[in-house]
Amino acid sequence: MTVTSDHAWVQRLGGCLIVFDGPDGCGKSTQIARLSEFCHGAGLVVALVREPGGTAVGERIRQVLLDPVHAEMTLRAEMLLYMASRAQLVEERILPARSRGELVLADRFVSSTLAYQGTAGGLAPEAIRAVAQIAVGDCRVDLMVLLDVDTDTAMSRVGKERDRMEQKDRAFHARVREGYLAQARDNPAGTLVVDASRGPDSVFAEICAGLRARLAPR
Repeated sequence: MTVTSDHAWVQRLGGCLIVFDGPDGCGKSTQIARLSEFCHGAGLVVALVREPGGTAVGERIRQVLLDPVHAEMTLRAEMLLYMASRAQLVEERILPARSRGELVLADRFVSSTLAYQGTAGGLAPEAIRAVAQIAVGDCRVDLMVLLDVDTDTAMSRVGKERDRMEQKDRAFHARVREGYLAQARDNPAGTLVVDASRGPDSVFAEICAGLRARLAPR
């Protein structure tokens, strides 16, 4: 599959919030950077944001969340810190960018909390969604791109220096993957599932084809 040379459809993504999500090692960073460059080349202003982080406040929270020294952090505290970073990101970065007609590409969002702290960690999804309503308000995702990859492959891609979440065991990460797939089954219209076990060119081509079909039809 190749990316079409007709870039006119990219302009129709202006004002959208597209979330890239998936297990650690799925290749989100590579694909987000590639899509950002592609859209920028087509003349669209792109705002790149990441979670946790993306703001001065969020980056401080990120340091606490991902530092392995904080092994004693409780699950509820973990979830609330992710939501706090997200609340700052939405108000400071995401909403202003959308109001300017920019395409917002987010590395993780509420879907991550549902998978990691919810399905894998054990918190009730209803509780997570209730807190998310406070954190993000009416900020709705236009499409979640789920980069799906089997757990063994994903874990083999993660470097030797792993953060607090990456250091969790294989069973945890397997539950994370199932959490994402469950979200895709529950919301097929709002989720683009891409097989991320293939080469980056094939993955990127499928992402572009999916975005065009879902968000920028003729």
